[in-house]
Amino acid sequence: MKFLYSDTQDYVDPGYDFLNDRCRPGRERYWSDVYAHEFMDPAPYDGLLVSMSAVRQAAGVATSKVRYSTREEQRLLRDGARQFLRYGGPRFKDTMLLGDCGAFAYVEHPVPAYAPEEVVEFYTEAGFTHGISPDHIIFACDLTNPSEQAVDAATRQRFAITLANAEVFLGLVKREGMPFEPLGPVQGWSPKSMAEAAHRLERMGYRYLAIGGLVPLKVDAIKAVLTAIRERIRPETEIHLLGFAKADSIHEFTGFGITSFDSTSPLIRAFKDEKANYYREGSDGRLEYYTAIRIPQATENARLMQGIKRGQFSAEDLLLRERRALIEVRAYDRGASSAEATLDAVMDYHQFLLRGDGTGAAQQDKALRKTAALVQRTLKHQPWKECDCAVCRDIGVEVIIFRSSNRNKRRGMHNLSVYHRHLSKTIQGTA
Repeated sequence: MKFLYSDTQDYVDPGYDFLNDRCRPGRERYWSDVYAHEFMDPAPYDGLLVSMSAVRQAAGVATSKVRYSTREEQRLLRDGARQFLRYGGPRFKDTMLLGDCGAFAYVEHPVPAYAPEEVVEFYTEAGFTHGISPDHIIFACDLTNPSEQAVDAATRQRFAITLANAEVFLGLVKREGMPFEPLGPVQGWSPKSMAEAAHRLERMGYRYLAIGGLVPLKVDAIKAVLTAIRERIRPETEIHLLGFAKADSIHEFTGFGITSFDSTSPLIRAFKDEKANYYREGSDGRLEYYTAIRIPQATENARLMQGIKRGQFSAEDLLLRERRALIEVRAYDRGASSAEATLDAVMDYHQFLLRGDGTGAAQQDKALRKTAALVQRTLKHQPWKECDCAVCRDIGVEVIIFRSSNRNKRRGMHNLSVYHRHLSKTIQGTA
């Protein structure tokens, strides 16, 4: 089972100055920075997924979350995705590079933003090894398996569009000489309808299916979908899970013949999850989670800046408390301070992230006590000292400090590495 990471241009400055919080002199975004697969050996994933909607503005879709500039898009097509992502050479020779349309970008549109012809051309020019036909997401999944007549017309239309696009797409790929392995996207409003879609895609000639619409589903619902699909398709037909948000529960899915899945969860949680933002392998084979220590930059954090502008906080006072918290955490790491003194300094600064949020003193005190308990656990266990990944070896205690992109993304890369190892052990354990 291969784990693919969805590229969102998550790279870091390898020469970042953590003590002074600044990039190295002369640093140029992208050219000076490194991806996780360059920073870490072994790479923390088995392949990359690139969404077309992240590279190319979807026509008529104002909310398309484009991250690539026009020059970056042109360079990706001119040099190829593998070279652009610096994911080539003998080390990554046999890795998977999957193209996807990024259907979330046009989910509110009546039809997909890209035609099959445009998608085939994009995948071919960029040199993807695999590519998914343009689909249209159906989010609702009714486990009671209502009939086609019982669902609304818009849902039926999305189902039909996805299959019609897949048929055209496959014909075009074959006409081009199969420059990449095509994947047929499965969409449906229930396990039974998704199984029917999978069956039709298989009959068209697809050997690899991509199951979509899984993001909002719980573990049991995903299992119901996979069970229904597996009962309708051949055992040798391969399955990819698109945006598999239940990656932490991967041990529950090893029996469904899944070839690959993609997730950004381990990296994203490093800076979006309130509590579980640092991964560790537990002694029982499961993942454990720790809370990173929030010490934001006083003059850059939006909430602190609002307090300063409103006259609630003093900028000079916040800077002193911020500095004290950083000094104590680093001293504690060196064995030059106690856990109690460090916790006191961290929470003394952290309180300003809550004060003035309008929830009232009692609610704020309760939130502070919860945070203090989580930070105390992190300080007591010092998980960064036990990790031998490239990030923890390189920056030590800085990885556990929740502060600025270069720390937070490195912590995300650490999480990817821990997760990738966990996945390998899980698969070996069930072989």
